Amino acid sequence: MGQKDILKQFAAGVFFILSLLLIAWVVFTISVEKGVTEPKFDMTVLFRKVGGLVVGAPVTLSGVNVGTVSDIGFLDKEVEGRGVKVRLSIFTKYKEQLYKATSFSILTEGILGEKIIEISTDPDFRQEDLSLLVIGEDPLDIQNLAETFGDTAESLLETSKRLNIATREIQKISSSTKRLLNRIEQRIIEGNLFKVF
Repeated sequence: MGQKDILKQFAAGVFFILSLLLIAWVVFTISVEKGVTEPKFDMTVLFRKVGGLVVGAPVTLSGVNVGTVSDIGFLDKEVEGRGVKVRLSIFTKYKEQLYKATSFSILTEGILGEKIIEISTDPDFRQEDLSLLVIGEDPLDIQNLAETFGDTAESLLETSKRLNIATREIQKISSSTKRLLNRIEQRIIEGNLFKVF
């Protein structure tokens, strides 16, 4: 084996090691940016339906990303009509703000309809224990909303039909009353209002 072959193998080895170090640095940088290395604590929120929420979905507080959905599962026994539990992994640095949390809602965000959990707070409210189960607000169900709008449209159509019928009846009564008043007026003019024959 010649000196050139050894140099080529050495250069290939250095290049390989530098490539591995670069990949490790990129992965570490992204994980730090995403908060993988930050300390977290868990909260469990209960819902009736999650409407397409997935593990890894962001959890936001006033638009700030404070954590992610770490698990979605079913309860063995429903609590207050809710049978789906969602475990949230929240960054510990936001723990104090979470004590003021009043509601956990599943919202749709963006053009593609990504589901997120939005936390609302009230400065005058204070939770005692963040490890307790929290009752969440169910997402808006588009299908139920469409059915409600459909039922409302049908009801309005039926009401409109009834109003049209009532309007026609009022027009008939008005026309009959007008003819009767015209006859009475004619008889008064002729002076024979009380004559039967």
